[in-house]
Amino acid sequence: MKRILALLLSLATILTVFAGCGSSSSDTKGISASIASEPASIDPSLNKSLDGGTYINCAFEGLTTYDKEGKIVPGTAEKWDVSADNKVYTFHIRKDAKWSDGKAVTANDFVYSWKRAIDPKTASDYAYYLYFIKNGEAINTNGADINTLGVKAINDNTLEVTLENVCPFFTEIVAFPTLVPLREDVVSKNPDKWTLDPKTYIGNGPYVLTSWKHSSKLVFEKNENYWGKDTIVAPKIEWLLMNDTNAILGAFKNKQISFARNIPHDEMPAEKAAGNLQILPQLGTYYLALLNTKAPFDNPKVRKAVSLAIDRNYITEKVRKSGETPASGFVPYGIADVSQSPDFRTKGGDFYSVKPEDYQKNVAEAKKLLAEAGYPDGKGFPKVTYGLSTGAGHEAVAEAIQQQLKTNLGIEVEIQAQEWNVFQESRKNGLFDIARDGWVGDYMDPSTFMDLITSNNPQNDSKYKNPAYDKAIADAKKETDPAKRMQLYHDAEKLLMDEAGVAPIFFYTDPIVIDKNLQGYVVTKLGFVYLNWASFK
Repeated sequence: MKRILALLLSLATILTVFAGCGSSSSDTKGISASIASEPASIDPSLNKSLDGGTYINCAFEGLTTYDKEGKIVPGTAEKWDVSADNKVYTFHIRKDAKWSDGKAVTANDFVYSWKRAIDPKTASDYAYYLYFIKNGEAINTNGADINTLGVKAINDNTLEVTLENVCPFFTEIVAFPTLVPLREDVVSKNPDKWTLDPKTYIGNGPYVLTSWKHSSKLVFEKNENYWGKDTIVAPKIEWLLMNDTNAILGAFKNKQISFARNIPHDEMPAEKAAGNLQILPQLGTYYLALLNTKAPFDNPKVRKAVSLAIDRNYITEKVRKSGETPASGFVPYGIADVSQSPDFRTKGGDFYSVKPEDYQKNVAEAKKLLAEAGYPDGKGFPKVTYGLSTGAGHEAVAEAIQQQLKTNLGIEVEIQAQEWNVFQESRKNGLFDIARDGWVGDYMDPSTFMDLITSNNPQNDSKYKNPAYDKAIADAKKETDPAKRMQLYHDAEKLLMDEAGVAPIFFYTDPIVIDKNLQGYVVTKLGFVYLNWASFK
């Protein structure tokens, strides 16, 4: 199972389907889909979710983008040059790259966007993606002059980027939604609300936002000023903003939508039998953020006890039922190590056994650790809160863990469910002892996971802080020897797991129900959905 998942998640892994037959036509109807509820933001500098990134990718395009095969290809930049030392990238912007209002896209649009994202005043959760660029981290964390960022417009069509260290996957980084260009004249006039009005949500991507009925749907229509407009098949995409899993499945069955995530897990076997469900590989980890800064989870023994007491096989097989793999580390299968095989997870090994026959041994060790922490059989252990977002089956996972911690350790858990956008802020602000968390990689390197848990990362929801961990990550960024670099990431992961800074539960899959007549849709290994080339037969 693990080897199969790793193979599926190799660099070029992507699902593109051209199958089915029927009478509907995207030439007139467009495509309707649902992947999440109301997004917290579709501002490229402020977005922090996978669904928001998918919507941003409709309206914007970075220097590079992904094609139908999941490969990085030229986007707004038609080509690029790399210096001999691999630290200076010169991107040549297409002369026919235009904004949706017809104005030309320029190198300065990228300069403005990147400086906005790295500016600590913006408080972008993805600012650290610009740490790859010269002085990015110094600007964001140490107050360095924002004008020292290693990016400059040589002329309207030439962008020069100087890196802090060699980054072999930098062309993947510039495809990420945070690094798309932005129009300063548009954003600066109304920085807090420019994304809320389709008239001011001006992008350079394949679609234009034409309607946003909040908590109902986002509508994108083909951008006639997009340089690659002739490659776009679907004339319109409607994203229905839904949270209730039963309602999502009902909308699919009633043919209101042709593509959907987040149906009830109990309904998945029936949908699979009906030929509607596809379980796709996804480069991600579902984990618990244990609040490291507050008792009782400021004690590593408590954190490790809780992690070991969780029956990951029960959760994947009896609760989720979506082909997930129990997580035995933080970085999932599918990311290359020095070579593609063995991959990073396989080479790093298991930090605890996830074999069903070893679960009782894990529980015994958990009881021992909890007693050593001063809570024999859970005596004196305070009632703890477990925060989660409603929908997507998170309640069922929480209830299973609640029961396991009560039965095995005598720990009382209070589940607190919140609407998605409220939950994100509560989790970030450390309002829960335990919080449902998850991460889908943004590029094919262990750093996409390991950077997340550094002390200053705004998405480090567990508030884990270890100077040795931070140093290993910093050293890995500077290391040019591939074997030594990977070893530093292995060392860092061992520190994280030995202290149970987080508690990985399972490695994600991406279960989706899809109309049998829909063809040409694309779901990347990173979880982004592209319906640009979708149609019905």
